[in-house]
Amino acid sequence: MKIDFTLNGQDVSFDVAPNDTLLRALRKHGFFGAKFGDEYGVSGSDTVLLDGRPVLSGMILVSQVAGRNVTTIEGVGGTQERGWRGSEPLHALQEAFVETGAIQCGYETPAFILCALALLEQNPAPSEADVREALAGVLSRDTGYVKPVQAVLRAAAVLRGEPVDPIDTQGAIPAPPDLFKSPEQPISPEEPVVGAGGGSETRVRTSPLPVMTVTPEAAKLKQVGKPRPKVDARKLVQGKPAFADDVEMRGMLTAKVLWSPHAHATIKHI
Repeated sequence: MKIDFTLNGQDVSFDVAPNDTLLRALRKHGFFGAKFGDEYGVSGSDTVLLDGRPVLSGMILVSQVAGRNVTTIEGVGGTQERGWRGSEPLHALQEAFVETGAIQCGYETPAFILCALALLEQNPAPSEADVREALAGVLSRDTGYVKPVQAVLRAAAVLRGEPVDPIDTQGAIPAPPDLFKSPEQPISPEEPVVGAGGGSETRVRTSPLPVMTVTPEAAKLKQVGKPRPKVDARKLVQGKPAFADDVEMRGMLTAKVLWSPHAHATIKHI
């Protein structure tokens, strides 16, 4: 059966099976930004926008979007080059996710960005609570939701035309001064000493971490000791193929084994 709808601003017609989900249809046609997370609609990594609102593409049939407007991460920002490489330009949200370091694995990053996009179109000046609520439907281990929230708030300010502080890419990576304790520094009496079994006698009162010292020479280097954007951040914010399941099947060449009917022979021509 054929389903006609608008995908990222373009009228498309998909040839699908009656039981195909929107997620399956999108990925079959090369739109890999929506990711399969689970069969129960829990992970949120399959989020797309349907008429501007976030929906789980793995939980609706593609037949349900007939005549409607679907937006995937491939439709955010400028015109993208197909393939796995990142391309220009990026939307302010995508730029903010790259700049703030909001990407680790990047699997659910497209879903985050689409949820944030829907929020900012309804509320250009969201509070932190608004952002957290908008992103709550997407499960992620990346930075514990700290950096994605910062990225959305930063992008919102940019889209409002407000000045934002540049990301410092030259200074040292900040860390709390008491993050590491030297081996000679005992644990304070106020700190509980609990062993694996719940007792208090199975753990020593000194930290096994070594003393970490940054050499003065590191300040002279261009890369070592300096924060840099994730090397594949740009393609991850665009939902480019980056994972094992992101395989383009259309037009793929396949090999066929030609078995000789002769046990021993000389090939004269093929």
